[in-house]
Amino acid sequence: MLEPLKGFRTFKTDHCVTGSMRHVYDFHGYPLSEDLLLGLGAGVGFLYWYMKGMPPFLGGRANVGRPGEEGLEKTAGRRTGVRVECFQTASAAKAAKALLDALSRTPVMIRVDMGFLPYLGLPKGYHFGGHVVAVAGYDPGGREVLVADRDVPLHPVALDDLARARGSKFKPFPPRNAWFAFDFSGKRPPTPRETRQAIREVVAGMLRPPIANLGVMGIRKAGACVGKWADSLSGDDLRHACFNAFVFIDSTGGTGGGCFRYMYGRFLKEAAGITGERRLEAVGDHLRGIGDLWQQAAGVFRESSASRAAGGLSEAARLLATIAGEEEAAWTRLRTLV
Repeated sequence: MLEPLKGFRTFKTDHCVTGSMRHVYDFHGYPLSEDLLLGLGAGVGFLYWYMKGMPPFLGGRANVGRPGEEGLEKTAGRRTGVRVECFQTASAAKAAKALLDALSRTPVMIRVDMGFLPYLGLPKGYHFGGHVVAVAGYDPGGREVLVADRDVPLHPVALDDLARARGSKFKPFPPRNAWFAFDFSGKRPPTPRETRQAIREVVAGMLRPPIANLGVMGIRKAGACVGKWADSLSGDDLRHACFNAFVFIDSTGGTGGGCFRYMYGRFLKEAAGITGERRLEAVGDHLRGIGDLWQQAAGVFRESSASRAAGGLSEAARLLATIAGEEEAAWTRLRTLV
């Protein structure tokens, strides 16, 4: 019979990574908010990327584990006394064995291509391999696992479907059969110093990025480029670009809404309590207001996608320019406080 591990609880979550971490943390008796995990993991930023053959990408995450980055999972773990290791393999059999062995003791956080998860019902041909879920149970007889995603119900998934989702080769984020292992033996609350350092890392990424595609400069670049999408993209490509922009700003795509700014604003409220710096709360309010501007932009992108027309892109470009100015002010204020 397909049942979750004893003691496993499910939650409606905002972001796939922090939501899966919350599920694992809670199972091990260490309930933390997603907002705190996101903030301690220095997980907020901005990226605009456009590679030939793929739609332009706008994203609000940072510390995603690119070369030179520790990754949100390990960074948040280090600041909460939890050792986090990431494993990946080219072997589907090895990945399956590691998963099933661990499931006798703990839920397992894995990376998947959401296009291969039947319960999501995504359009044929849609793929995103940066999705993360927690596997919480296994039925050997039915060869199925139980998956905890961003909604409350647990989803049964056949092992064959899970193998396809884990081993997907679709770019730009193939999951590479990756999974995470957690050691909670040293768990502890984050310190004020660690919390301030986490904020400083996000501030640096937003105000002093290494390339112009990142941070506040990246938002300004995105605004300049969006207005030219109609000249460089075909009708279907333009529609896909607008839909992707909507998804990765809106809560639909697992940002918590407002391109992660709502989540980070709530983190700053928690950080104010940890550090004793109450002025962080006002910046949190400012960032949530910026999240409203991001939501306006998401709505414009959605309308442009549905209408297959480029008429709204000038409005989206204007909003991005406004957002860039507001974000620069908010992150500069944060820099003075930490």
